[in-house]
Amino acid sequence: MMKVAVLMGSDSDLKRLEALLDNLRKLEIPFEARVLSAHRTPAHLLAYVEQASKNDVGVFICAAGGAAHLAGVVASHTLRPVIGIPMDNPPFGGLDALLATVQMPGGIPVASVAAGGGGPVNAALFAARILAVSDPALAERLEAHRAEMVEQVLAKDAKVQSLTS
Repeated sequence: MMKVAVLMGSDSDLKRLEALLDNLRKLEIPFEARVLSAHRTPAHLLAYVEQASKNDVGVFICAAGGAAHLAGVVASHTLRPVIGIPMDNPPFGGLDALLATVQMPGGIPVASVAAGGGGPVNAALFAARILAVSDPALAERLEAHRAEMVEQVLAKDAKVQSLTS
């Protein structure tokens, strides 16, 4: 099975990425998590991306705040899919990172998820969908995950109905 490379510009992002890592674990998707900065460790980042692209990394997920160049730099050095998570850091609450992530120039695509909130979870699930195209067992686990979400919502609905009737 292909791996997911989870890159973050700072270790301060790790706590907010726990839901992403938990979802990858739940879906039994192998991953590597690294702290590599587009600005502070550009040579190390480039070496990692080039090596990972040759090996078993199928998708890159890049979390960065502020100028948020991490996803774009990674995308410029690989043909693998790249998902950007704009981190909701001060002083602009992630708006700066969101704009930097979604405003990629033509020819260097980066998919983007929400800044904060469900963004990390959606990044994990989107990476899973990409990998599931060529992995039937993963596709089955995704279907089971979706069915579990349906059951959770229906249980909540039943509880609300019992309280309001």
